[in-house]
Amino acid sequence: MYDVTVIGAGVTGCAIARELSRYEVKVCVIDRCSDICEGTSKANSGIVHAGHDAATGSWKAKMNLEGNRMMKQLCEDLDVSFRQNGSLVLCFREEDKGALEKLYEKGCANGVKGLQQLSASEVRVMEPALSNKTVAALYAPTGGIVCPFELTMALAENAFVNGTEFMLETEVLSVKKAEQGYELETDKGKILTKTVVNAAGVYADVFHNMISEERIHITPRRGEYCLLDKKDGGIVDKTIFQLPGAMGKGILVTPTVHGNLLTGPTASDLSDKEAVDTSAEGLSQVLDMAKISVPGLPVRDVITSFAGLRAHEDSDDFVLGEAKGAPGFYDAAGIESPGLTSAPAIGKYIADLVVEKLGIVEKTTFIHRRKGVIHMKMCTTQEQKRLIEVNPAYGNIICRCEMVSEGEILDAIHRPLGATTLDGIKRRTRAGMGRCQAGFCTPKTMEILMRELSLEPEHIRKKGPGSELIAKRR
Repeated sequence: MYDVTVIGAGVTGCAIARELSRYEVKVCVIDRCSDICEGTSKANSGIVHAGHDAATGSWKAKMNLEGNRMMKQLCEDLDVSFRQNGSLVLCFREEDKGALEKLYEKGCANGVKGLQQLSASEVRVMEPALSNKTVAALYAPTGGIVCPFELTMALAENAFVNGTEFMLETEVLSVKKAEQGYELETDKGKILTKTVVNAAGVYADVFHNMISEERIHITPRRGEYCLLDKKDGGIVDKTIFQLPGAMGKGILVTPTVHGNLLTGPTASDLSDKEAVDTSAEGLSQVLDMAKISVPGLPVRDVITSFAGLRAHEDSDDFVLGEAKGAPGFYDAAGIESPGLTSAPAIGKYIADLVVEKLGIVEKTTFIHRRKGVIHMKMCTTQEQKRLIEVNPAYGNIICRCEMVSEGEILDAIHRPLGATTLDGIKRRTRAGMGRCQAGFCTPKTMEILMRELSLEPEHIRKKGPGSELIAKRR
């Protein structure tokens, strides 16, 4: 019997779990994937939104603003890459200046600080690479960028060291009311829990509708992205948006915290909750639309492309709180943009509801800080020398594109909730995220996984079951 069971190990579920781990409570997080952050949270823009886009008074507006304010300190505490680089929303036609003015007014009503309306000349001074067709822009200095993998992993690891259990490769098949809460049927057996937190991304409506008389409906909204080489990361400094439309904030161009340039996403509503494939049409749209903002975008420098699914609920807002007719069942559903920004605030809000319901008390032993994987590339020469003296594995470079050492990979494997797959190592260390996209480092990384986890070659996986790289020997 658990006090709380969280369904979903994405950034929202892990943020909730981390907040709950502050208390004397038995919590488990369940996810069908082989690792943390394998769903929507791994395939997004990594943008910390300022909060001027969401409808005033909505959950999105409230959680966006609060999450933005929490992000800097949270990333400092958890050793996560974050930069408050600011954002610009571009206007390309004189007749659209009214819409930009309304966006400014909405942002002010939402409580966003420091918003400024800029003229064309002011924008060009700030970002020389922008289109000369830009006639005005909205500047939000509180906008930022973060690494979504690092943030999700950090939240999960911190929750884990504070006592939260994680059940990965465990699929929830059904949820039903029980005498003392809820019974979850999984592919590994039954789980009894006093309360449930539904943070299941595009599947959140499935679990909600199993126990609540008030139905919700989530549409998977696919977004496709292109990632450009690090030599292009300085083309723009701010996150560049275009005026938002009915399907979202449109195609953006942004630097990443690791020095690349990212552009996307598209917005295509689908019925398939697993449709994360890219398309020639979608990627062409990404690059064509991005060049409207940044005409000199070097499209030949794209090193990879990917797609993710946003969980769009019919109400066009987050669904947060206790589900109707289901005491102790809490939704964190419909979490699409600005979901990453909002995650810290959603975590606190849902945790507070659960704490009040269960009447639990705070721990005196909560560990609020966490140290991430040491990145040799970011260390000084003296720091690198000391690391190699202590552990020579730090002197053996495995990934040449990102300069990731064997020592970093060993840390990724053996740390709390350590990596067991190639993608798990990639998201924790960036080994395989560079220009060659793991073309050179994969065999070496596989050897390390085999050695450290005592695995046969045919058991090394890219991610979950079915992604083995080597055929089983006959």
